[in-house]
Amino acid sequence: MHENAAVNTKTSPPTLHSLPLVARGKVRDIYAVGDDRLLMVASDRLSAFDVVMKAPVPGKGRLLTQMALFWFNKLAGVCPNHLTGAAPESVVAADERGLIEGRAMLVHRLTPLPCEAVVRGYVAGSGWKEYAERGTVCGQALPAGLTKTTPLAQPIFTPATKAAVGEHDENISFAQLVELIGAARAAELRQAAIRLFITAREYAATRGIVIADTKFEFGLDAAGRLTLMDEVLTPDSSRFWLADELRAGRIVALDKQPLRDWLATTGVTGGAEQAALDLPADVIEGVRERYQRAYTMLCTGDDDAGTVPWART
Repeated sequence: MHENAAVNTKTSPPTLHSLPLVARGKVRDIYAVGDDRLLMVASDRLSAFDVVMKAPVPGKGRLLTQMALFWFNKLAGVCPNHLTGAAPESVVAADERGLIEGRAMLVHRLTPLPCEAVVRGYVAGSGWKEYAERGTVCGQALPAGLTKTTPLAQPIFTPATKAAVGEHDENISFAQLVELIGAARAAELRQAAIRLFITAREYAATRGIVIADTKFEFGLDAAGRLTLMDEVLTPDSSRFWLADELRAGRIVALDKQPLRDWLATTGVTGGAEQAALDLPADVIEGVRERYQRAYTMLCTGDDDAGTVPWART
């Protein structure tokens, strides 16, 4: 997660007065709770290409928080995560509880690994560009003749570095990851990320969703244990495709990609020099509808979803 990015504060929840603000990221505000915990508050801000849009997506912060909590619960048996189990409302002043209700997570403070753990079941996005040019993704040779709708025989792990604010993340090879975090930790990270992806993918398939790819972030706890952190398997961090449409050879995405595609048609490429954008109302509504549909399909109507309230606007 990139912190201290320039944001439009009009789309942000008011700054809490009871806790010190550690960082204001593109979509989340982070507060210190003592020396060992953090309060992560998700705003309704929307970002793409490392640019924060002027207008918020109503209810987005609550929706993504509840979706992440759903997945943290479902994947708890695969990998430990950063949740403390305590109610976020318990650490703020009484007059602030309404501000964070449904959109906050109280988490253990970790030492973040300086990389993102991307797992791909299909070749899309930046991976497709590399594959089309060289037949590889992050230096891994893939079979010839793949299309964007061709599933990989096995999911592949393609790490990326965390870019500076205003810059894009950069795909790296596994050998480069080893240089960054060490051979043992890199192997552990790859194994954990692929196990998480496969478990999530198998569940999503029962809900009519194909998880084409996703990115995980990990940190180390005080004992050096690899721990899942940040957000997990949301439309901001994953590609969710409708399974019925994919079987017909079409990609219908319930994630951020349609927004990226729309921005690309306007010439927006992002970066530190790009000013905040004022999106048309129908584009904002399209994001909200896709995210809501992904949440409804994946996180409701399931036994595990009973404790996950709808993300109210």
